[in-house]
Amino acid sequence: MERTNSGNTQQLTPKELKPVLIVTYYWPPSGGAGVQRWLKFSKYLPSYGWRPIIFTPENPDFDLKDESLVHDIHPEVEVLKFPIWEPYSIFKKLSGQKELKQGQILEDANNSLLKQLAVWLRGNLFVPDPKIFWVKPASNYLLSILETNHIRHVITTGPPHSLHLIGKRLKMKVPSLTWVADFRDPWTQWEILQEMKITAPLWKRHQKLEQEVIKVSDALLVTSQSARDEFKRLGARSVKVITNGYDDADEMPEQLNRDQKFILSHVGMLSRQRNPKNLWKAIDALAVTHADMALKLIGILSDEVRNEVEQHVALKKCTTIEPSVPHQEVFSLYAQSNVLILIQTQTERLQTQLPGKLFEYLRAKKPILAIGDVHSDLATILRECNAGKCFDYDDYTGIKEFLEAAYEQQLDLTYENIEQYSRHQLTGQLATWLTQI
Repeated sequence: MERTNSGNTQQLTPKELKPVLIVTYYWPPSGGAGVQRWLKFSKYLPSYGWRPIIFTPENPDFDLKDESLVHDIHPEVEVLKFPIWEPYSIFKKLSGQKELKQGQILEDANNSLLKQLAVWLRGNLFVPDPKIFWVKPASNYLLSILETNHIRHVITTGPPHSLHLIGKRLKMKVPSLTWVADFRDPWTQWEILQEMKITAPLWKRHQKLEQEVIKVSDALLVTSQSARDEFKRLGARSVKVITNGYDDADEMPEQLNRDQKFILSHVGMLSRQRNPKNLWKAIDALAVTHADMALKLIGILSDEVRNEVEQHVALKKCTTIEPSVPHQEVFSLYAQSNVLILIQTQTERLQTQLPGKLFEYLRAKKPILAIGDVHSDLATILRECNAGKCFDYDDYTGIKEFLEAAYEQQLDLTYENIEQYSRHQLTGQLATWLTQI
């Protein structure tokens, strides 16, 4: 066990600050979207009278690292670390790979029997997920922490959803606790879980655990209105919506385009279920007649996406693909881009998907081209902020016309009401709500 303070808590934390325990798997130097939500909430909670105590694994097995995020940890935030055992060595042996990138097991499952077996094992041996082995030892350790730190509020955030079982154990042992289960993604309604070939008895086990979390917790916290409606249908009594957002403290550089190119940019993973073929086709058509067209894809790309891009001669020529970059570097990319691209996963359940980078895109005040569900929360926010437009995957004509209008600078976008998605303002909502439940 390791206990670390990211500052001298005795000197920096006023006695009147109320402690809140936040149980999260993702914490710097973890990179990617999962870490941002509670890193930013904890950064601003002290301004609203709360002292965050972060509980996170000492030795997590995450695939994206971003050391720059360490600088975002507030000096008054206390970080507790506890060892975790994870069975990822099983997946690595079965897949024959030393490193498993995000979503890689599912992405390549059709390529070999071993990888199909890895998916089956992931879905059927570990319910709700491979972090389940951390639940009991972590809960036992936290029981003593609750007493010594006079903690009355606990927040668990998932995925991984096994962390909610830590909250349930704590609540059952200490009923006076106020426990909030934060769902960054759904549980049984999550399309990733539905791809894992889970047997019927174990699927019922997932549903049972989800219901226990819903019933035992004092309230749920979710990231979109559609997610709220979904959990209400599942029986949740109290559900609060606080979206993700952008951080005013993140420096947005001058909007320079040194190459004088018309740059389209996408940041994040593109899997086989995020492969907008009509977008690639539209960009290819425009690149034939517009020599200054450039597409930048930053992040993990599936082989299917790469192959699709390479099938188009003009598109392939104007495209650059780069690995994931530190979070602080993406702002330069936003600044030099003419259009920012958002892709929702192409599944039956698009409505609840509200990508975290949407809000940084809004702050950049560049036209946003989204591909997904035109009735989703994402599409609604784009309309309300007048910051871009969402198109169906099949809407080749609409996508191409939007790109042409952007190229000709004929889009009438005003970028309204974006300030409501400031991390500071959102944390104020969270702090007020915590005092009310």
